[in-house]
Amino acid sequence: MQTIQAGYRSMWLLVSINWDRLLYICTIVFALFFGAYLGAMLH
Repeated sequence: MQTIQAGYRSMWLLVSINWDRLLYICTIVFALFFGAYLGAMLH
């Protein structure tokens, strides 16, 4: 149980440090998929 808690804490630390990078990557991926969807609908 302690190993799971330690792993969860370390993962949460990485997310809290790098949340802006994750948000940036998610925004780019969403924009690419949305652009492909619009391109397919308008074509």
